[in-house]
Amino acid sequence: MITDELRSELFRLKDEKYRDFQSRLIPTIDESTMIGVRTPELRRLAKQMAKRADSRDFLRQLPHVYFDENQLHGFMISEIKDYERCREEVRRFLPFVDNWATCDQMSPKVFKKHRRELLLEIREWIASDRTYTVRFAVGMLMEHFLSEDFDREYPEMVAGLRSEEYYVNMMIAWYFATALAKQYEAVLPFMEERKLDVWTHNKAIQKSVESSRITPEQKEYLKSLKRASR
Repeated sequence: MITDELRSELFRLKDEKYRDFQSRLIPTIDESTMIGVRTPELRRLAKQMAKRADSRDFLRQLPHVYFDENQLHGFMISEIKDYERCREEVRRFLPFVDNWATCDQMSPKVFKKHRRELLLEIREWIASDRTYTVRFAVGMLMEHFLSEDFDREYPEMVAGLRSEEYYVNMMIAWYFATALAKQYEAVLPFMEERKLDVWTHNKAIQKSVESSRITPEQKEYLKSLKRASR
C-alpha cells in the first residue's frame, strides 16, 4: 500500500530537532502527530510522487494520521498539472486541512493559468464556515489577484469577512499588508475608512510598517491610522 510506503519514508527522513522547533510554531497540532520532515524533503518526495500512477491512492486516503502526511498531500496537489483534477483534489482536501502551515504551503502551480476559473472557487471557499478553507481563499486572492488581475472588488471581498478565528484574521491582515505594498492607492481607502475590525486593521498596519516594500512616508501615514483597542 502506497500510504505505508510513504509513511515509512517519512519516518526515515525525520529530524527530531526540527519536529520540536516546528511544534512550537504550530501549537494547534498535537506534537505526537508530527514526524519532523523538513520542507525541502517533502517537496522532493512530492515531485517524485507526481510521476507515479498510484499517487492518487494516497490522496484519497483521508484523513491522514500524521501532520507530515498532510504536508506531503498539499505539496503533491501543488504539482498536479491538470486544472480540473487539481481543483477536485483541493476541494477534497480542504475540509481536512487543520493548521496554517499546510494551508499556506499548498499553492498549485496550475492555478496561475486558470485565474478566471479559480475566482469562482475562491468565491465559494471564502464563504465557508471552515477556518482554513477561508484562509486558503484569502491566500489565493493574495497570490493571484494583486497584480495584473487586480480589481477593487477583491479587497472588498476580504474586508467583508468577520471572524473570531485568529488564523483567519491573521491572513486578512497579511492580505491587506501585501495589497498596500502592491496596490497602495487603491487599497489605502480601506484603512482610511476603517473597513476592517480594530485588531485586524492594526495588525495589517503593523505588518505594512515592517515591510521593505512600503516607503518611509507611507509607513508614517499608516501609523497615523492606527486605532485604539476597545
